[in-house]
Amino acid sequence: MTAGNLATWKLKVGDSFSAGDVLAEIETDKATVDYESVDDGFIAQILVSEGAQDVPINTPIAVVVDDEASIAAFKDFVAEASAAPVAAPADVPTSVSAAPSATPASPPAAAAVPASAASTTSVGGLVPASPLARQLASQMGVDLASIAGTGPGGRVIAADVVEAPEKAANAPASVAGTTPVASAAPFMDLPHSNIRKVTAKRMVENKNTNPHYYLTMEVCMDDLIAMRAQVNELVDVKTSVNDFVIKACAKALVEVPVCNSSWSDEFIRQYSAADISVAVNTDRGLLTPIVFGADTKTVAQISKDVKALAAKAKENKLKPEEFMGGTFTVSNLGMFGIKQFTAIINAPQACILAVGGTEKKVVVNDGPDATTNPVIVKSVMTVTLSSDHRVVDGAMGATWLRSFKKHIEAPLSLLL
Repeated sequence: MTAGNLATWKLKVGDSFSAGDVLAEIETDKATVDYESVDDGFIAQILVSEGAQDVPINTPIAVVVDDEASIAAFKDFVAEASAAPVAAPADVPTSVSAAPSATPASPPAAAAVPASAASTTSVGGLVPASPLARQLASQMGVDLASIAGTGPGGRVIAADVVEAPEKAANAPASVAGTTPVASAAPFMDLPHSNIRKVTAKRMVENKNTNPHYYLTMEVCMDDLIAMRAQVNELVDVKTSVNDFVIKACAKALVEVPVCNSSWSDEFIRQYSAADISVAVNTDRGLLTPIVFGADTKTVAQISKDVKALAAKAKENKLKPEEFMGGTFTVSNLGMFGIKQFTAIINAPQACILAVGGTEKKVVVNDGPDATTNPVIVKSVMTVTLSSDHRVVDGAMGATWLRSFKKHIEAPLSLLL
């Protein structure tokens, strides 16, 4: 991380705070994290406004003082355009808060965004909105106050701003006191979110530097579909097909551990635990939160984890340790009606499984009643394994798919 967005200020000039209080929310390339104070004091001046984009690390963002009487000394204070410590007026005890520095190799745990961050009003009376939504509204001439936010706690997100002109055009009457929406243009330039910029860069690198190859297989889903219906009647968690797919992947990784590996120029690292990254689409871009130790969890536990992680991803509340790492990725587009697709490997992982939808298929009956019923209808799902050929040879990839197919078609093994 070399820069971030200042998403939200939790305090205003003159407010007091204690050690551990959240001063602001900083939007990184993957999530929004709380910026906590390490001392007590008062906000004397805010140097970087809420919604500021691409603020370089170590940039001073605020001046804090030890006592309330010193606040007035910074009324007209302006920081120098430098990352160096800012000089304070003489005899005034002060410090300058700066944007978080570069993320270390092993990031510290970040506190989840508190419930208060999802309130319908923000500090200073500003309309609660994401930085991207504010930027779009400015470009399109849309009044944020006229938009009903669909984000957490009524927060206006980018999609709300983009849809605002159409909603305004279809409204039965204008609302008094709101600003008219700008007329439609022949095109619209949408600024990149941090997530999309990073994803774009890494996908190009992954595709161009990792020697991909693809193996496709069909698996019969009839027994799993029937068993899932029974499981959902017995437990308080409503499992999805994808939950069973994740468990089957974990089982297959234990049996074929070469696919549970990552590449480096010095060695191939083979992992003992199956930490499955699950692709989740958000309005800011693609995220891959991780179900850690999926090989040791029940399908019901996996289902709970996936639901919680997906909700956090869409609300921009994932902690860094919840999406950094992973040993294998599952990308499922079956719920969108996609029959089959190929996915780009999530480096340094060696494999990713692309999961298509389930469809009815007429197949030749090879069972004992083949004479009387020569053809039957089966529910079939198509999956495609993308592998890094430097790590996983074709035969090993095929072996992994065969193991995956075995567990899907004999789903009782997933409950053991």
